[in-house]
Amino acid sequence: MKVRIVNNSKHALPEYATSYSAGMDLRANLDESVILLPLERKLIPTGIFIELPVGYEAQIRPRSGLAVKHGISLVNTPGTIDADYRGEIKVIMVNLSNEPFAVNDGERVCQMVIARHERVDWEPTDSLEETERGAGGFGHTGKI
Repeated sequence: MKVRIVNNSKHALPEYATSYSAGMDLRANLDESVILLPLERKLIPTGIFIELPVGYEAQIRPRSGLAVKHGISLVNTPGTIDADYRGEIKVIMVNLSNEPFAVNDGERVCQMVIARHERVDWEPTDSLEETERGAGGFGHTGKI
């Protein structure tokens, strides 16, 4: 699939780390390091602009290495970039650790997964088909 991209960053285009990777790493595009204090969140620019085809979205997800090693995640996850959005991709990073964390220029800050989605036409009704699960929700199986 071909996707139009404008790269106003100082870095290479987003790329897959391996041939089986679902997500591409996005990098911080910063003039100077950004310090995230414990429980602080900041908007980090990437310098990347994309034009997705109708019926697709870009999902922005945290990087597991940053999460496990440093307690760094994303606030809005997965974040969705719609096909009609043409602005710069920015990520809302949060520091869930007890230590300050420096986000440096060029650092891989998140993954971007391109995914197909469907549009829904609602069909109002007074009832739904019964299932074995029914309305059972959070913890309904008794297993955690």
